[in-house]
Amino acid sequence: MTFANGGDNIGVYVPVFATTGITGYVIVFLVLVAVWCAAGHFFATRPAIAPTLTRWGHVLLPVVLIGIGVAILAGA
Repeated sequence: MTFANGGDNIGVYVPVFATTGITGYVIVFLVLVAVWCAAGHFFATRPAIAPTLTRWGHVLLPVVLIGIGVAILAGA
């Protein structure tokens, strides 16, 4: 099942990595991960936000991720 599901990924990524260098993709990925980490640290250390995240973070995170998924599926 996993192998069959990954076929579309292989069909997309192999030509991309074969024609262009992987270095640019790695750099962009690492920079954007650093941006996400910095944003998370920034918001988690704000006095107005930190208590709310501590109390409701375990509920808020799944709701946000499901919302992002629904927005992607809806084509927004």
